[in-house]
Amino acid sequence: MDKAAGKNNATQRLYPSIDPYDRRMLDVGDGHKLYVEQSGNPHGIPVVVLHGGPGGGSSPAMRRFFNPDDYRIILFDQRGCGRSRPHASIEANTTWHLVSDIEHIRLTLGIDRWVVFGGSWGATLALIYAQAHPTRVAWLVLRGVFLATKAELNWFYGGGAGKFWPELWERFEGLIPEDERHDMIAAYHRRLFSGNQREETRYAKAWTGWENALASIQNTGTMIDSPADYARAFARIENHYFTHGAFLDEDNKILRDMPRIAQIPGTIVQGRHDMICPPTTAWQLHQRWPTSELRMIHLAGHALSERGIADELLHTMEKLARQRDTLGV
Repeated sequence: MDKAAGKNNATQRLYPSIDPYDRRMLDVGDGHKLYVEQSGNPHGIPVVVLHGGPGGGSSPAMRRFFNPDDYRIILFDQRGCGRSRPHASIEANTTWHLVSDIEHIRLTLGIDRWVVFGGSWGATLALIYAQAHPTRVAWLVLRGVFLATKAELNWFYGGGAGKFWPELWERFEGLIPEDERHDMIAAYHRRLFSGNQREETRYAKAWTGWENALASIQNTGTMIDSPADYARAFARIENHYFTHGAFLDEDNKILRDMPRIAQIPGTIVQGRHDMICPPTTAWQLHQRWPTSELRMIHLAGHALSERGIADELLHTMEKLARQRDTLGV
């Protein structure tokens, strides 16, 4: 299944980050306004890019996987993230609000069907959106699969990943009293929402640093000190979602509902050494999804910037551009 071997340095062909031709703040209700941008070809294949987190944000680098002559590229910042407002807000901020927002964007932009491209939490959201609106999705392109299950959260916040990075885990866990360490998500929740901004920022940086340090296979164990505003939004929103099980009605809801999108083709790009979202999850998804292709990338971790992952994503988007007639967009 691995198609990454033998690629001719596809990352050298990453497309330049073309400036958007359309930027707007879109009112989606509940007091939220989303930053939405379009770039590339207004008549190209529509592709919506779903960023990670929950709590991250879009960036110009996300446009570089799409030939601007072939694609109409739609990026947006999810509720509380990036340039969307109010910043870092968890009010009226659930998975189902985000699914509604994606559909609002589609209707506002007058798009019938589109390619949905997402990594990590963006892959989670892409799958849930597709299951809710299967007729609107022409193809799913997923990277670093996360299905928002208890097992995945326990792996990353219960010490599983910490067995590979014990010194980093000790720093993350060490901020929490021993009698609270049995539930690190809850322990951090109490501090991220304490009402004391200085305390919230301290724990937000620790939460964000733990995740960022494990994102790339090239990491050296360095905890990255994120800017306070970014860390606070990322950590608070992500913890809010994880505290509530991503607002899903069942632990394995996404796998349970895969028959709803059995007819939608998709490509899964997964790092073999992903410490944040272990590859067993991508494998389980592929087994439940007969129209999917799994590209397991050796010597790669979780990050979008990993060379092998970037190569495969670029290759996938170039292939889809060549077969536009079969996408029905």
